[in-house]
Amino acid sequence: MGLDLVYIDGQTPLDEEEKEGLLISTIATRAELDEFEQQNIEEAIKWTLVRKFKPDNLFTENFVKDVHKRMYKDVWSWAGNFRKTNKNIGVDRWKVAVELKNLLEDIRFWVDNNTFAADEIAIRFKHRVVSIHCFSNGNGRHSRLMADIIIEKIFDKPVFTWGAGNLSKESEHRKKYLDALKLADVGSYEALILFARS
Repeated sequence: MGLDLVYIDGQTPLDEEEKEGLLISTIATRAELDEFEQQNIEEAIKWTLVRKFKPDNLFTENFVKDVHKRMYKDVWSWAGNFRKTNKNIGVDRWKVAVELKNLLEDIRFWVDNNTFAADEIAIRFKHRVVSIHCFSNGNGRHSRLMADIIIEKIFDKPVFTWGAGNLSKESEHRKKYLDALKLADVGSYEALILFARS
């Protein structure tokens, strides 16, 4: 029995080798995969709630990888590891580490110099990290959790609501989110910030 996934707009397809990294052999459908991933993600969120994070620890490659690993470690063998294939989105796989390093240097500068408002710093980070597309899967959810960690632990503000809906299912809500991401792609972050707080 293989993993038969149906992809919706904005989702990155997995190649066959990546699918082989599935740790739960009974999963056969997108709904089952989403359910197991969500359980794992909730564990990762609980982990963030009981910890304090300093920028020096948070803005590192190890932390970015660790958050992804905590979100998907019980589902995917490659959780927390940079992708080894090119995707329909993101930088070339060889550039992932370099682009992430540049982003981490940028966000340290933004925080140290109050370059933007707190929400905008977190949202700019979210947008850039998902644009890099560090991992084979889960980049959108990972980037949103990273933004939540930044806004809560660095700026002591409430986490984002992300429109208070399920962004993993095809809906008008998801379309609004993807439209806001496309505006951010051309340097306009207002819609994404508003969506994150709606």
